[in-house]
Amino acid sequence: MLWSDPEDEPPKELRDMQEMLRRLGLFMALAMILAMIVIGLR
Repeated sequence: MLWSDPEDEPPKELRDMQEMLRRLGLFMALAMILAMIVIGLR
């Protein structure tokens, strides 16, 4: 790896998709917790 090599930055589409997947995963986790609470209260 030379100091003159360009940084291997992922393309913008890939970074956007990773951000979307992270948000979707967080949303799914919150939805699961909420579902567990609702099931537990019944």
